[in-house]
Amino acid sequence: MRIHGKVAVIAVCFGVFLLLYFWGGNAADDPCREKLRRSGRGRGRRRRRRTESPPRCPRREGDAGAGAGSSHSRIAVRPVMRRARAEEFMHLAVVACGNRLDETLAMVKSALLFSLKKIKFHIFAEDPLAPQFEERLNQWPRSVSAMFRYAVYPITFSVGNADEWKKLFKPCAAQRLFLPVILKDVDSLLYVDTDVLFLRPMDDIWGLLKSFNGTQLAAMAPEHEVPKIGWYSRFARHPFYGVTGVNSGVMLMNLTRIRSTLFKNSMIPSGLSWEDLLHPLYQKYKNHITWGDQDLLNIIFHYNPECLYIFPCQWNYRPDHCMYGSNCKGAEEEGVSILHGNRGVYHDDKQPAFKVVYDAIRDFPFEDNMFQSLFYPIQTKFLDTVNTLCGRIPQVFLKQIEKTMKKVFEERVIQHVRPHK
Repeated sequence: MRIHGKVAVIAVCFGVFLLLYFWGGNAADDPCREKLRRSGRGRGRRRRRRTESPPRCPRREGDAGAGAGSSHSRIAVRPVMRRARAEEFMHLAVVACGNRLDETLAMVKSALLFSLKKIKFHIFAEDPLAPQFEERLNQWPRSVSAMFRYAVYPITFSVGNADEWKKLFKPCAAQRLFLPVILKDVDSLLYVDTDVLFLRPMDDIWGLLKSFNGTQLAAMAPEHEVPKIGWYSRFARHPFYGVTGVNSGVMLMNLTRIRSTLFKNSMIPSGLSWEDLLHPLYQKYKNHITWGDQDLLNIIFHYNPECLYIFPCQWNYRPDHCMYGSNCKGAEEEGVSILHGNRGVYHDDKQPAFKVVYDAIRDFPFEDNMFQSLFYPIQTKFLDTVNTLCGRIPQVFLKQIEKTMKKVFEERVIQHVRPHK
């Protein structure tokens, strides 16, 4: 019996030892029990870890279920959303002085009518005009206001005599030369004169920034297509770009590249930054230039031709392209993309084809049907211009605007009503 009792005791002890061994091993292998053993607060620790770790699926701003109480999640996502917002906007600058309020607003209106992405407008205006811009822009419908932002800036010149700059060529026109200096936080920008109208989305000319090569930092159209009737090729008393010079009424710029480039010139062999170049260049050539800031740009790119991208004439279509005979082949094939009514043609009867387009866009109510209230009136009024120099080629003016309206209709209307698959 004693032997049997000893065997029984040994068996019981061995069984207890095995139970303890297996219990301890399982606890060590279980990460949750290990955390419980270490802190005693495993449930709270798991809650904090869920908050700090990124969600399995990235959420866009405004998505449901983003977790209002999860401050760490919001902080982690904010920088990404900021970058996305910045990339959504195209930047457009204009300089307005004197009686250019209505003309500038018509330009802004044309950009908003046809563009697909949102636009940030940088409006440089004389002090009396600034509150008028704000009043008029704030009256536009909410559906339109959602498509743009704007800022109004005073007229300022960082170097030289401000009064002298302001009177160069047209009032305040020289302000465009200082945009890379003033808009330090803007990477790229489209500058247009007040007498410009968009007949296709600004998105399309903005896309030309991707066509720049490694040295190009600005884009303009030729001043003329035919050298023998071009102004620069016949009359200029200063260096100019290429064979016919360039027109600065529509100018696409990579401001970051402009700010970081040293420009070759005829004064200093080592090159000068954009801001340091402007005043000495003006002082050297001020008695030889006729078209002010445009002439200075021609001189700059004469010495730095590798920095300039040339886009075709339909992106800056002026009376010169039709009043001496049609000489813009791109407009004949594709239609006018951007209409530039220089020579005051929006406000007189010298070239009524230009005035027809300007009046129609200026008077168009934003929320009306574009075909009924914009395209068909332009088409009808063009019948009265067919005996004029520019009116005899109506397809040049109408082709692109009709194509653009169809594109805008498809993008803004059809895609929004199309049922989701």
